[in-house]
Amino acid sequence: MPPTAPGAADPAGGSGRPERRPRYVYDFAEGDRWMADLLGGKGANLAEMTRLGLPVPPGFTITTEACRSYLRTGREPETLREEIADHLAALERRMGRRLGRGEDPLLVSVRSGARVSMPGMMETVLDVGLSDTSVRALAGQAGDDRFAWDSYRRLIQMFGRTVLGIDGSHFDAALAAARREEGVDTDADLPADRLRALVEEFKRVTRDRGGREFPQDPREQLALAVDAVFDSWNTDRARRYRRQEHIPDDLGTAVSVCAMVFGNLGPDSGTGVAFTRDPATGRPGVYGDYLRNAQGEDVVAGYRNTVPLAELERIDPDSHRRLTGIMATLEQHYLDLCDIEFTIERGTLWMLQTRVGKRTAAAAFRIAAEFAERGVIDDDEALRRVDGAQLAQLMFPHFDPAHRGEPAARGIPASPGAAVGAAVFDSARAAARAARGERVVLVRQETNPDDLDGMLAAEGVLTSRGGKTSHAAVVARGMGRTCVCGADTVAVDEAARRAVLPGGAVVEEGDVISVDGTDGSVHLGEVPVVPSTVVEYFENGGVVRDGDTGGTGPAGDGALVRAVDRLLRHADRRRVLGVRANADTGGDARRAARFGAEGVGLCRTEHMFLGERRRLVERLVLAGTDREREEVLAELLPLQRADVTDLLTAVDGRPVTVRLLDPPLHEFLPDLTELSVRVALGGDGEGDDARLLRAVRRLHEQNPMLGLRGVRLGLVVPGLFAMQVRAVAEAAADLRAAGGDPRPEIMVPLVATVRELEIVREEAERVVADVAAHRGPVPTVPVGTMIELPRAALTAGEIAGAADFFSFGTNDLTQTVWGFSRDDVEGSFFGGYLERGVLPASPFETIDPAGVGTLVRTAARTGRATSPDLGLGVCGEHGGDPASVRFFHEAGLDYVSCSPFRVPVARLEAGRAAVGGR
Repeated sequence: MPPTAPGAADPAGGSGRPERRPRYVYDFAEGDRWMADLLGGKGANLAEMTRLGLPVPPGFTITTEACRSYLRTGREPETLREEIADHLAALERRMGRRLGRGEDPLLVSVRSGARVSMPGMMETVLDVGLSDTSVRALAGQAGDDRFAWDSYRRLIQMFGRTVLGIDGSHFDAALAAARREEGVDTDADLPADRLRALVEEFKRVTRDRGGREFPQDPREQLALAVDAVFDSWNTDRARRYRRQEHIPDDLGTAVSVCAMVFGNLGPDSGTGVAFTRDPATGRPGVYGDYLRNAQGEDVVAGYRNTVPLAELERIDPDSHRRLTGIMATLEQHYLDLCDIEFTIERGTLWMLQTRVGKRTAAAAFRIAAEFAERGVIDDDEALRRVDGAQLAQLMFPHFDPAHRGEPAARGIPASPGAAVGAAVFDSARAAARAARGERVVLVRQETNPDDLDGMLAAEGVLTSRGGKTSHAAVVARGMGRTCVCGADTVAVDEAARRAVLPGGAVVEEGDVISVDGTDGSVHLGEVPVVPSTVVEYFENGGVVRDGDTGGTGPAGDGALVRAVDRLLRHADRRRVLGVRANADTGGDARRAARFGAEGVGLCRTEHMFLGERRRLVERLVLAGTDREREEVLAELLPLQRADVTDLLTAVDGRPVTVRLLDPPLHEFLPDLTELSVRVALGGDGEGDDARLLRAVRRLHEQNPMLGLRGVRLGLVVPGLFAMQVRAVAEAAADLRAAGGDPRPEIMVPLVATVRELEIVREEAERVVADVAAHRGPVPTVPVGTMIELPRAALTAGEIAGAADFFSFGTNDLTQTVWGFSRDDVEGSFFGGYLERGVLPASPFETIDPAGVGTLVRTAARTGRATSPDLGLGVCGEHGGDPASVRFFHEAGLDYVSCSPFRVPVARLEAGRAAVGGR
């Protein structure tokens, strides 16, 4: 329910009191940071800074509920205009000025601010209130014609693009022409007369391209700007960003209306963005960018190269001192890295925004661990501040320092990582080439929100303009993309699709370049990559070695490895979900153990029958007599036993779940078409190939994934499953006799009815008993099944009567629930489904909680109702997906199993699920 105005009547039935009405606008002084759902992140934090007594220009926030109502109905809520008018009147009284009126006109900014930060995705309009009349009043009040006309051209440019939907290139072209004619490099160098002429040109563009005159009524400007910010919630780029970041579509954005303060009033004014720590590495210190004689959008747009924030101490020491004091206050208050926007107006410092800053994965781990070590936050909170996706980023490789040589250029390291690919100079081409499987690096003068598709597709981003707070830097850090910004010695010619590097080297579109987001270097050609120091830590068994400096990893020192170690160990202490690995060989299992796996949750025995052994399985399936079949099984038994022995030895003392043969029959048979051609060309209708062809035709299936596979194959081919169970039992008996502690489990795949499982279980128990009688004691061998068919999930209560454990095969369960072939849908229609919001994410990557998830919960509940001690696990790759791990925790499973590389991710997310991390 929307909040109500203070003192509103209670609408109790029959009271006779007036109905309370929704409230849609709050003054900055009325809120706090805990109201982000209602006021958006920007509005809530402006309110919090106001509450702390920091220098925030006064203003008010229009709520997200107003936006949601607008988007639902296509019009503003009935009382919104009245509330805005009331708050605007209060703001005018406080400022002693009127919006766009009088000798000292009030101007305001209109800025978006969603609950979750979406940098650059939605709209802002500055300098609202300027008109042909008020621009002259502003010039007189400020004593600066150039400042007033610069502000007016900015308003018309933003208004035309944002409110009227005019292509920004029309304004950019006029601005570029003005710079050329004046012989200057930047907008800041344009004189007042030229800016006055540019205003007239911009008004003409507005009339010709926008279909109307630029509005002179300041209140009309404000109303249209508010609606435009609401509308920007549903732009294509905003939708794409939300899909990428898994942000719900129904949150809406708040709108903050704030009295303007001006950084473009001359050399004693400016604007900047600051971080209380390095957002790339997490190292303590003051980081950021400052731009003299500029408004806020100039910093993030990258049109002009900024100076490091440290330069502000020389330019304006008093403002620098006040700013660093406020930064310390905010970090101590928020107990986290803070991202701050500020403006200096003729020596007076104003705070325009703060938020918990976006940071790279390395910075996230380092900051969380350091704050926990200092006792600023507890270990549970530190764990909530990182996630498995960030840990996975840290496990990517980086450039080999021994082979990369001197860089061809350098820029600002904005988002770490090693990116290698073909240079591409526009986003559409980058996305198209990436869709064809090419690795690309997006090279631009600067990026803007329309470049999102190219940034998503690229391995990395290189810009010649902008700094650590530019659009490219902020978005790349949020997405985990490698990024180097502000490489101002690289002359990027986007029209010609080429870049000229220092020394004259030319990079044409398609030439391979390597970009290092850790140190800002750019290299010609492909630079070899090496594993990350975090992977080295895992390969070392999760041990931080004495003197570990972290090698050349993302943080550049041992702090990152120590941070990962601390948080993972705490996750292990807190998690209730076990974490096993999918491993088919002893080598896989040993690596998984080094990564922290507590056993093997899935051994796919079909992988043991590839290569030369494939012919043996082919002979088994095509055997015409019992004797032929038994001969093949006798050859397979010692091979299978040796494989299982290796696996059990690798993780002695921990469970190893061996899945009996599961794949479709056709995977072990010759290709029907190739065999038919061979027989036709050979002309021998009675030879070996002809007899083989008749057998293959007899067994051929139109849809083999739903045919003779899994338990069905075991029931149709006598002795197959018995041989596999015997191999497991004999391996376990031999290891036990040698003093080991083998713990095998048998898993029956693709069961749809309890009777299938009962038949296999009875046979397995007879085989194990026979092995014990002839070979010595065999450890208890639990027998369970994969739940990978909807019918199995729905009849789990019956199946549990014959099972010691369930392991959810969520890959096949997703296929059968959705009717999707995972081998086909990615390349056929998934892209369109994701683009249009039919699916929030691929159900093969993150579990579908409403469909597949409901079946998992149902099977877990009804299975345990039959058998309270029933073990419950998952062995599909969902077991290593962060969001899915949290779902399995909530569903009450005992463990997840995933590929060895994803084991640390699952460990971390299982711990986060236990402490309430999201």
